Amino acid sequence: MQDRARVDIYLEPALRESAEAGAHNFIRRVTHVLENARFRVAFRDSGGPVRDPDGYALSHMTPAPTARGLVFRRCYHYPFWQIEARPERWLWDVAQAQFNPAQVQAKAAGQFYRFWQNRLFAEAPQQVRRDGPIYVPLQGRLLQRRSFQSCTPMEMLEHTLDHGDRPVVAALHPKEDYTAQEQTALETLAARHPQLQVTMGEMERHLATCAYVVTMNSAAAFSGYFFGKPALFFGDIDFHHIGVKADLSDLEAGFATVAQAKPDYAAYLYWFWQENCINAGRPEAEEKIAARLRRFGWPV
Repeated sequence: MQDRARVDIYLEPALRESAEAGAHNFIRRVTHVLENARFRVAFRDSGGPVRDPDGYALSHMTPAPTARGLVFRRCYHYPFWQIEARPERWLWDVAQAQFNPAQVQAKAAGQFYRFWQNRLFAEAPQQVRRDGPIYVPLQGRLLQRRSFQSCTPMEMLEHTLDHGDRPVVAALHPKEDYTAQEQTALETLAARHPQLQVTMGEMERHLATCAYVVTMNSAAAFSGYFFGKPALFFGDIDFHHIGVKADLSDLEAGFATVAQAKPDYAAYLYWFWQENCINAGRPEAEEKIAARLRRFGWPV
């Protein structure tokens, strides 16, 4: 066991202020685990100088700045978190794990699912339809293909228009800054395809009525599981297990499959969140935090 070794936790300014005040529940519980293991904990600014390049460190969402560093990140909604070696979600342990709904307790999963449906979206998931358009939540860099993507987001949207069986709503992300070139490309595509509507945000409204979700790896597809909406992915992500992976060589099959898909959303979300993430609101949270740190060789 380390004797008063140090862990530097790298945070954005607002998050650092919250952590130093003991007001951030997950970071407070991480700190408690580390201090029980006789580590000293120091909070530092993300992107700032690194005290010890070979030391223990945790960073929020960004690549760990030290050789023995790890990353922590919220798993889509509070109070669910994960600790990993890298920030890319599609490389996480849960992304590589196998989901088997038969191994999930149906009663517990059903109760969990209904609780979080109501907590996150109130009555909206109980009033859904699947007779609406295809919902395409767009992210950023519409004209670029990144390493985790099978094509550019604009090409994905074109594939959806060519192979989908109904109108398409493409929703821009409210926090993205789209270039003039990207906006022109969308306007040109919409002029060619009258069935395409380009809008901004309003995720819950679209999830309530859409037939299914088509995306690279938007978190909107994860929220769609609470509305009983299947997803077709053109990119890699950690919550892919009950989705359909787009195969560019046979897109017709992918769209046909997602249009009919009815996975066990309750079992999956229970497995993903309760069994494979850290629920910071639960009594066993610190045991799970310690287990994740040991997973990567930390002496806790």
